[in-house]
Amino acid sequence: MSEAGGADRARAAVARLAEAVGDRRRRLGTAMGEARRQRRLLLLVVCVALLLDNMLYMVIVPIIPDYIAAMRGGEHAARPSTPAGGNESGSGGGNRSLLPARYPVGAGGNEDVQIGVLFASKAMLQLLVNPLSGTLIDRVGYEAPLLAGLAVMFLSTTTFAFAQNYATLFAARSLQGLGSAFADTAGIALIADRYAEEPARSRALGTALACISFGSLAAPPFGGVLYEFAGQRVPFLVLACVCLLDGVLLLALAPPWASGARANMPVGTPIHRLMVDPYIAVVAGALATCNIPLAFLEPTIANWMKESMGASEWEVGLTWLPAFFPHVLGVYVTVRLAAAYPHLQWFYGALGMAIIGASSCLVPACRNFGQVIVPLCGICFGIALVDTALLPTLAFLVDVRHVSVYGSVYAIADISYCVAYALGPIVAGQIVHTMGFAQLNLGMGLANVLYAPVLLLLKNVCQMKPSHSERNILLEEGPKGLYDTIKMEERKGMSKSLQPAGETEENGMDSYRRDLTGASEEDSSDYEYS
Repeated sequence: MSEAGGADRARAAVARLAEAVGDRRRRLGTAMGEARRQRRLLLLVVCVALLLDNMLYMVIVPIIPDYIAAMRGGEHAARPSTPAGGNESGSGGGNRSLLPARYPVGAGGNEDVQIGVLFASKAMLQLLVNPLSGTLIDRVGYEAPLLAGLAVMFLSTTTFAFAQNYATLFAARSLQGLGSAFADTAGIALIADRYAEEPARSRALGTALACISFGSLAAPPFGGVLYEFAGQRVPFLVLACVCLLDGVLLLALAPPWASGARANMPVGTPIHRLMVDPYIAVVAGALATCNIPLAFLEPTIANWMKESMGASEWEVGLTWLPAFFPHVLGVYVTVRLAAAYPHLQWFYGALGMAIIGASSCLVPACRNFGQVIVPLCGICFGIALVDTALLPTLAFLVDVRHVSVYGSVYAIADISYCVAYALGPIVAGQIVHTMGFAQLNLGMGLANVLYAPVLLLLKNVCQMKPSHSERNILLEEGPKGLYDTIKMEERKGMSKSLQPAGETEENGMDSYRRDLTGASEEDSSDYEYS
């Protein structure tokens, strides 16, 4: 009887253990599904933040001519922020295109300097703040800096809406640079962290790049139309409302004060050590070099088109709009190629720089509006190749050579962009004045063509396999919370598809043993996740 009773108790214990393991698996599967949905929504939040930042960067263009008229004190005063079509005559806005040039033309010398400083102030402040923001992001996580950046961008957009003079515009523009230093860097780093495996990481970063491009190219017509028919404040108030909604969505998805993931993350590599990494330096140099043609052409091409080919206002305004489509095409092509041949990321970047170089050299040879669109589309297509290939490479370099924390490395990438866009509005005009527009383009094209072979240095490192970083080693000791359990299960699922069939049974036993261990742990982490 005692033996029979012992057998019954053993069977009951096994049944309870199996039920506990099954319950643990069901809860883990549910949590993994929620984590996947959450990261898709977080990707949406980041894409909207990047879209807003770049739209705000360019939406002020239609307002600048009226401020120029007000500063001149001439016959054209600044237009009041009332909708067109009332008692106003149409002559005030008749000569301004609804799709204006990216930078106003025809102003005096001192006003040109003021406009250049205004457009460069955002990138300048962003350049100065980025080293600090990258370090802070590595220490406190990604969600809190992203939320802070959205809050500052909301304040900046509201300031733009009620600005009445140049000083207020300058303050709002600089404030936008402060917000961008946190929102852009934290957003891109958050994508790299949540999409840890390829090709999902390249697809997510490619989506973010497409939003950046759309924001930059759609902002001038968006601002021009609303400014023309609804008034000065409406474009900014619309962007401010979208920014506020984006911040509320972020708070609902990942409240910074309730995130338990940060406690399990290691200390990131200091930014000064990442800057001296030769491979990261090569990528940062490529990102800066490939964006120089775009940053330098934006403030100069409008005047050149008017002087060399007699371009009309609508032609100047539409110059960059067709370039959005090859940019999106370049992102799509690079993502598909990276999924099939991930070890050739360096080649896609080098090919993009060669295309940028050739296209830049062709710009001065164009003689009409139709011709000039072709090399500009080539430049944007090449930039898409470089950015889409090299931004995931930065995260990969951190994974294989440092600690898998991404705030500082994407701060370096943001610094690379800011170098180009801080110098462009100020330096490009001086180069055109002293050397000529053709020489500017030939120099930019030559710089890109000469830099392309430097990416060969990444050939060997792109073939490396991700090594065990400090975080991976911690995960091998057993998950400390549900977030780490999900990350480990996702990594295990990716590795199973690459393992031989003979190893499946052994891995299954290991997983079963880990599940038995996890079933006996306390479930406090589940409450942290929810």
